[in-house]
Amino acid sequence: MRRRWKLAGGPPAFALALVLTGCGAAEDSPPVVVSSLGPVSATVAPAPANAAPTSSALATSSAAAIATPAVPAVDPLADQPLIDRTEWTDEIDGRRLRIYPTPAGRADKFPAAGDRAWREVLTLAPDADTPGMYDQFRCHWEWARAVAPDKTSWNIEPWRPAVGYDATVSALCNPGGPER
Repeated sequence: MRRRWKLAGGPPAFALALVLTGCGAAEDSPPVVVSSLGPVSATVAPAPANAAPTSSALATSSAAAIATPAVPAVDPLADQPLIDRTEWTDEIDGRRLRIYPTPAGRADKFPAAGDRAWREVLTLAPDADTPGMYDQFRCHWEWARAVAPDKTSWNIEPWRPAVGYDATVSALCNPGGPER
């Protein structure tokens, strides 16, 4: 059987990976490009509703089950801090909060871990609780961690417009323009 390889997520995912790795480019860390490649099978016509599953259909569904990451029922990193420290800086474009995640913060995949990490940010930097900052943080938590897992800090800015989470993601975590 011949297999073709296709970028998972297509060109938008690749473009997002390229741009997010440059987020915070003023840092000393080199940019990283991450992509996901996966086999793509040829399109097959659906089987009749009363047909028994074939061995290839069972193999495909088994492979899909194996490839799907399991979401833990309990946070395995619940006893570890997710944020090491925060640091306010004044940059050419305005005030910026640098958030330095711990190794646990980079690794925790538990669904509620992002909210716990944000509470840790607010404990370290209470003045970060301004419109738009949570959406920027969430964008970094959900997307930048995957694209640039070793990025030194996640940078969020209170001067950026509060445009909602979806628009923040569309702006590659930087609504209102790129970092300078």
